[in-house]
Amino acid sequence: MKLPRASSSILRWGLGLVLAFTVAPLLRAQQPSIVGDWEGTLDPGAKPKQRIVIHVAAAQDGTLSGTIDYPDQDSSGIQITAITYKQRVLHFECTSNLSIYDGTMSDDKSALNGTLKQGGQNLSLVLKRAP
Repeated sequence: MKLPRASSSILRWGLGLVLAFTVAPLLRAQQPSIVGDWEGTLDPGAKPKQRIVIHVAAAQDGTLSGTIDYPDQDSSGIQITAITYKQRVLHFECTSNLSIYDGTMSDDKSALNGTLKQGGQNLSLVLKRAP
């Protein structure tokens, strides 16, 4: 019976390490460009302006989830109940505050230009990628 050479085992380990370090970054790079934190300011007219922060995450299977923060109202973690991102258009709905947003990603992927429908009002909302 012939024993495997030590050089074969080292080669297998080396190949495994190379694959591990090259495949992992590629998998991370395939996350949708919408994933991350987005900031904007709502201007409801007669009421004071209010900052809004949207947090978008992707599960391993690609499904999106998110939460909304209103820093000026000390309100955070409001669950987004439905969220999609297709062909550069972000759509999300939040049943707890009866809001719907539709926005289109800019060419450089740094901003979303859209409208937030909330409380019977259509408010222009530009969301910019948070640093």
